[in-house]
Amino acid sequence: MKPLIIAIDGPSGAGKGTVARTIASRLGHQHVDSGAMYRAVGWKALRDCVRLDDEEAVTRIAAHSRIEVTSGQVTIDDIDVTHSIRTPEIDRAAAAVARLPQVRAALVDRQRRMGFGGIVMEGRDIGTVVFPRADVKIYLDASPDERARRGLFMAFQYPSEIPGVTIANFLRAAVQARLPEGEELEATDYYAQLYKKMDLLGMDRSFTSRSVNEGFSGGEKKRNEILQMAMLNPKYAVLDETDSGLDIDALRVVAHGVNSLRGPNLGVLLITHYQRLLNYIVPDQVHVMVRGRIELSGGKDLALQLEEKGYDWVKEDATEPALA
Repeated sequence: MKPLIIAIDGPSGAGKGTVARTIASRLGHQHVDSGAMYRAVGWKALRDCVRLDDEEAVTRIAAHSRIEVTSGQVTIDDIDVTHSIRTPEIDRAAAAVARLPQVRAALVDRQRRMGFGGIVMEGRDIGTVVFPRADVKIYLDASPDERARRGLFMAFQYPSEIPGVTIANFLRAAVQARLPEGEELEATDYYAQLYKKMDLLGMDRSFTSRSVNEGFSGGEKKRNEILQMAMLNPKYAVLDETDSGLDIDALRVVAHGVNSLRGPNLGVLLITHYQRLLNYIVPDQVHVMVRGRIELSGGKDLALQLEEKGYDWVKEDATEPALA
């Protein structure tokens, strides 16, 4: 069989890496995670004290550094950065350098030259930009159910009502769905865990007999969302405007629930328009998104700056909108 160029695209959490590694192993082809190349460039820029918005300097790193990416190792200039590039700091650096057109052009050129001899490459825009004439194009998109099973949680700004389904039964079904096939959830274990989490959130036990969100106040709906998060124990949680519609007392209760669940095994993306929530949930990092792109990043002080100055000054310097 002739060497193939296989492009694997898809959003985060869809399983690109697992599929790419498996296919590459079966075919004996090279496997490349294109995102790791951007991470390596960002890592070297930080190490060399190069400003991430210095397009010419970062492009020189992207074009001339020796970058090697395999299934098990990432090196730049013969330095093993496999683990060093998997940190929040490098997440931000990679996103910053990926916004620079000349850097993207340099890395795309290098990625295309890797295609000779057979390759399985994963990442964004691999089948449309890097290898538009790839022999095989695969686009992966996991269903919401599958993403939830893998550990992604979403708390909605306006949670839906489910008349006739009690919170206890709803949560029990959700927890059961995440267990391995054939494993049954013991009722006594389930209720012991449920009541423990409810006590943590200051929720009355009678809450479990009510239908999901039916007739709930704004604060009750948001507490119910946090209770779901506590019971499902996700790896990553997206909280979409959790402060919307909450008075100060409800805001404190919800914030206490989120803070009690914080830890090294849970990542939280908290989406808000206002500073007040961040008085109770202190962020590790603040990002400002304008027209689909992260335009500004900083620490918790950035939120205070936005509260004082608004968003217009960020919008003025914003780049072109991200493609849908």
